[in-house]
Amino acid sequence: MSTKNHSTVTEFILAGLSQQPELQLPLFLLFLGIYVLTVVGNLGMITLIVLSSHLHTPMYYFVSSLSLIDLCHSTVITPKMLVNFVRDKNTISYPGCMTQLYFFLIFAISECHMLAAMAYDRYVAICSPLLYHVIMSSQTCLSLILGVYIIGVVCASAHTGCMIRVQFCKIDVINHYFCDLLPLLKLSCSSTYVNEVLILFFGTFNIFVPTLTIFSSYIFIIVSILRIRSSEGRAKAFSTCSSHISAVALFFGSAAFMYLQPSAVSSMDQGKVSSVFYTIIVPMLNPLIYSLRNKDVSVALKKILHRETFL
Repeated sequence: MSTKNHSTVTEFILAGLSQQPELQLPLFLLFLGIYVLTVVGNLGMITLIVLSSHLHTPMYYFVSSLSLIDLCHSTVITPKMLVNFVRDKNTISYPGCMTQLYFFLIFAISECHMLAAMAYDRYVAICSPLLYHVIMSSQTCLSLILGVYIIGVVCASAHTGCMIRVQFCKIDVINHYFCDLLPLLKLSCSSTYVNEVLILFFGTFNIFVPTLTIFSSYIFIIVSILRIRSSEGRAKAFSTCSSHISAVALFFGSAAFMYLQPSAVSSMDQGKVSSVFYTIIVPMLNPLIYSLRNKDVSVALKKILHRETFL
């Protein structure tokens, strides 16, 4: 078919989470509250780690990087969604849609690999405690963090570059609340074979490689913990991993539900619900998980508050 027969799409309409007018204001207030908590929680975690010298360790460098990713991840999605709740027509320009897709992919993919890097950090801390500061040097931490962002940028650039080549029909309603790969491809008038191959290839790499790294790390961690004779030592070792395990379960569980369902079973309406978890809820919960379930963070917060009180 000639490309002249395809209309040039200049903007898309986002279907959003709900089509019911009476739900728009309650949903706006709900997600506004979640976004405020996300910004305050993640900025607070980053600030706390910067200001507390005893938190200047590899583990908390990774935690602060995760907080930065979560903050950016949520900011790419939530403000536009909030605006759409109070507008009659939920539109997004074609360049705006491609930009949102690009940055969403960068931070979503980076979070996958950051969680894997954090699992490796916990493996070294528990399985080789005497060599921890040698193995996890500042240079190693910086290399791992930069590697995470490089992977995110490369994969996002490949996906977005191929998406720009896709031609869209007059049907320009995206059945989602943001520009994501799968809903966009459903609107295509041209072949999406290359896009689907990329999704399969990078999906396998970005989901299964971090998952394999995390599972492998925790197998060695569990074996090492079981060798600890004192119950107090075992409990302390488990407590250092509990926050990370919770973050991994939330993020990968909701992402897998969205992207790893067979096409015959998957529903975009179900996918929206799981997307809400890993794009909006998880970025809010991660700082809470690392603050409420971590004694070092709680102690650092009390010291900062005590210092500010007596200034």
